[in-house]
Amino acid sequence: MKIEVLGTGCAKCKLMAERAEDAARGMGLAYTLVKVTEYPDIVARGVMSTPGLVVDGVLKCQGTVPTVAAIQALLR
Repeated sequence: MKIEVLGTGCAKCKLMAERAEDAARGMGLAYTLVKVTEYPDIVARGVMSTPGLVVDGVLKCQGTVPTVAAIQALLR
């Protein structure tokens, strides 16, 4: 599973990355976490409000930082 966190490195983006990792580890998933920090790359994926969460190429959420439990639901 490829998990991408789209954001420029702000506090919310860092929190999203931490929670996404916690969620994936808590589920015992094999995953790769990629941080996309370049603005043109973020916008090209349709994200207008960071942070964004992309799972296997599908945008799951943007502009908010879900709880670990909510991220686990998105990873299922």
